[in-house]
Amino acid sequence: MSEPTDISGHSGELAVHVARAHGVETMFTLSGAHVFPMYDGAVKTQAEGQGPPMRLLDVRHEQTAAFAAEATGKLTRVPGLAVLTAGPGVTNGISAIAQAQFAGSPMVVVGGRAPQNRWGSGSLQELDQPPIIAPVAKAARTLMTAADVAGGMDEAFTLARSSHRGPVFVDVPMDEFFNSATGSTGSGEGTRIEPDPDAVGKVARLLAAARRPVLILGTDVWADHAEVAALRLVEDLGIPTLTNGMGRGVIPGGHRCLVTKARGAALSGADLVVVVGTPLDFRLGYGAFGGPDKNPQGEFAKVVHIADSPGQVSGHAELAASVSGDLTTVLDGLQAAIERGDKPDWQAWSDQLADQVKVAAARDAELLTAEADPIHPARIYGELVPRLADDSVVIGDGGDFVSFAGKYVEPKRPGGWLDPGPYGCLGAGLGAAIAARIARPSAQVTLLLGDGAAGFSLMDVDTLVRHDLPVVMVMGNNSAWGLEKGPMQMLYGYDVIADLGQRTPYDDVVKALGGAGETVTDPKQIGSALDRAYAAGVPYLVNVITDVEAAYPRNTFGI
Repeated sequence: MSEPTDISGHSGELAVHVARAHGVETMFTLSGAHVFPMYDGAVKTQAEGQGPPMRLLDVRHEQTAAFAAEATGKLTRVPGLAVLTAGPGVTNGISAIAQAQFAGSPMVVVGGRAPQNRWGSGSLQELDQPPIIAPVAKAARTLMTAADVAGGMDEAFTLARSSHRGPVFVDVPMDEFFNSATGSTGSGEGTRIEPDPDAVGKVARLLAAARRPVLILGTDVWADHAEVAALRLVEDLGIPTLTNGMGRGVIPGGHRCLVTKARGAALSGADLVVVVGTPLDFRLGYGAFGGPDKNPQGEFAKVVHIADSPGQVSGHAELAASVSGDLTTVLDGLQAAIERGDKPDWQAWSDQLADQVKVAAARDAELLTAEADPIHPARIYGELVPRLADDSVVIGDGGDFVSFAGKYVEPKRPGGWLDPGPYGCLGAGLGAAIAARIARPSAQVTLLLGDGAAGFSLMDVDTLVRHDLPVVMVMGNNSAWGLEKGPMQMLYGYDVIADLGQRTPYDDVVKALGGAGETVTDPKQIGSALDRAYAAGVPYLVNVITDVEAAYPRNTFGI
């Protein structure tokens, strides 16, 4: 939090001052004249020595700038900032804005806009952008005059970082961007919601009465700064726990209460499922667990949904109870309420799931060490997982290949996992890698790429090289859109437009852009290739040729 201060200057300077007051350190952008004042504002504040500088990070495609801002919001829990020039610059960022809306990622996107004094006469890239973006953002508006900029920017950042977090878009007419005004930086804070103590008490009673409970921790546990409270609750109660999204790592990999490897048995056998900080969407069976074909008693589990704000509580699932509000307050309240009574004994249930975890781990070991030719994708993770540092940031950008990552990679710390999330958007990986290397300069950063996903953004390896941002990229290259090829064959008995170039040497693309890399076709060579990649100190692609027939065994197609 910072004390509000009076500021003056042109609109770009005002916007930069407000962003810095909210803790923003990097502006992700691609050069465009409509937003030149933002660049000038960053340069001037740095030259004047007014606190920490605003870093300018330019990319090769606006989607990468927006995805980098979205990932920055996830990793730092401070809104990421993307500045996009008018028209196509803004529309190129819409997928990342939509991803942020689905994932609850705090970010602010500042768009250029054709000059107001020419509006309606057909100036370059004249487009009314807020109505296009409004459906996929928390808010979208035009700051019509320079006098609106400081207050409007502060409102945008405050809204983006307030529960439920998400993206906010503002644009400024070009003529007003160059004009000067005065304003205030604001407090640099968001707002949170206090939960209803009676609702917390009801959930506590349901938990105390449960015989086979399961806790699910999702992205908002991390986003709401509730990871410490969540681990404390889990360890105190000994409740079997699953994680998804950025909830991964809240319970460290290998923890006795983490039952990811027994997910099916846990959700089928539970009599109560408490879902915290993630929607009851296709990833969680739309909130229906157990039932006649799964549960030993033939019953569906009772479901509790806990969210950081009322609008995030499920409206379609049948809920036994719900709570909305600050997640640390909720989780600490649950722990305190349960401890006031007789502590539940879930040891038999926990032991049952622990046995399932051991069985699954033994089964996984066969694939993780497979000598198959072509290479089974799981073998890559058999070599990669032991090499992941505790502080590693792992980024998934792909379909089938990244699904295997979700199965085998269990982060040791919170805040170190980025995946496509419920929006399932490919092409986010390079932007996320850029963001991760900046946000965690001393951490190991690993980008997992499908060969299909790489086609959306691999050119931004140039950005990694120009800005000296070493990242290890590990590609599962099965020469196909694997997530579509198998299902189409299942439905029709054939597939079309699902194949890509055979064994394409994408590592040569990385080399041409100034990085390094190699192609691997022998499973015994994966480990040494990864060692070279992590030691290289440059953007490095390990291009592993994998078996297109080794598809991920999924339970849902997301519909």
